[in-house]
Amino acid sequence: MSKHHHHHHDGCHRPEPEKLLEDSLARARGKGLRRTKALSDVLSILIQACQPLTLADISESEALVSEADRATVYRLLVKLEQHGLIRRLGLHDRAAYYIINLPGEHHDYLICNDCGRIERLDIACPVQTLEETIAKSSGFKGIYHELAFYGQCPDCSKT
Repeated sequence: MSKHHHHHHDGCHRPEPEKLLEDSLARARGKGLRRTKALSDVLSILIQACQPLTLADISESEALVSEADRATVYRLLVKLEQHGLIRRLGLHDRAAYYIINLPGEHHDYLICNDCGRIERLDIACPVQTLEETIAKSSGFKGIYHELAFYGQCPDCSKT
């Protein structure tokens, strides 16, 4: 799966990536993850990316200064996902994509079952009002949801 599918997500306007990285590292530390150079690199790459990345995208990134190997990167991703610091998207482990989970930032995605292409859903999320209703009625705090829609992208549905 090539990079050209992501062209319309370029240009990421996250304010203060350094601060986001510090916050994310602090959250990781709070979950008992050792603060290693590799961890810092992986979080940094995901924060800068603004779009879902594959294991290969991350482990082959020039920003992986620590030169952690693929297995190390994968173990970190698994831990980060378990602790809710990142989100895994996509179909099973085949072509899984990872995206940073930042407090207050939320996106839903469209995923093609055939080529694995992932697009951010650019409509206002109808579920957010539902979350407020659920929070009121259940007393749950910090409710969030993870939504992914699956289908066939225009390219795959032509054939």
